Amino acid sequence: MGKIQKAMILAAGRGVRMRELTNDKPKPLIVVCGKPIIDYIVEKSINYGIKSLVVNLCYKGHLIQEDLKKYQTIRINYSIEESALETGGGVKNALPLLGDDPFFVMNADPVWIDKTTSVFEQLEKAWNPNKYDVMLALIPLTKARGAVKDGNYFIEEGKPRRQRVGEKNIPYMFTGIQIIHPRVFKSIPSEQTVFSLREIYDEAQKTGRLGHIIFDGTWYHVGTPEALLLTENELNTLNRIDIS
Repeated sequence: MGKIQKAMILAAGRGVRMRELTNDKPKPLIVVCGKPIIDYIVEKSINYGIKSLVVNLCYKGHLIQEDLKKYQTIRINYSIEESALETGGGVKNALPLLGDDPFFVMNADPVWIDKTTSVFEQLEKAWNPNKYDVMLALIPLTKARGAVKDGNYFIEEGKPRRQRVGEKNIPYMFTGIQIIHPRVFKSIPSEQTVFSLREIYDEAQKTGRLGHIIFDGTWYHVGTPEALLLTENELNTLNRIDIS
């Protein structure tokens, strides 16, 4: 069990690239190998020892609430958004539920298989709140599967640097799994409610307080119908349907 006991799942988006698959349900409820994507993430959180989850909701969020009622061994609170606040705005809006200590944040559209240790454990082992404000789990682009065209991070002098406009052949992809210290939101104006977490990453990068780990497992971005098919085919081929 790790020391970080709270986590947030970003589940407010519709997932328009999934086309008709999200007409009647939000993307986190798309089924991969017989189970909604968000269920894998919740179960990995429980297995690691996380005690409290916050899930932000917007598009058809009541369906996610219905699905997650089955989990009784973890406290789940919901941050309701009348209109989607993007990733940064979503976390900022949920801060009253997350508290003053560092917490994990996960996107709701990856499926991953931990190789030797949990990605949560890998992040937490590298985490130092005196040194970092944000810790990203990156994966080599060569190991990223699904809806992936190019990476979005370089590693330079041992530190992550986000891609600049026009750069290509970027070797690392952000998995959407991270640790964030809530103090980073103090620099965001109170009236700024809709923004991307990229603003937080870029500020931490600029101040030298952006950390990273290289995730050693298998990671799928289930962002399109084609990626869904690929993910299911590969997991079935690997006989790794039980990936929780």
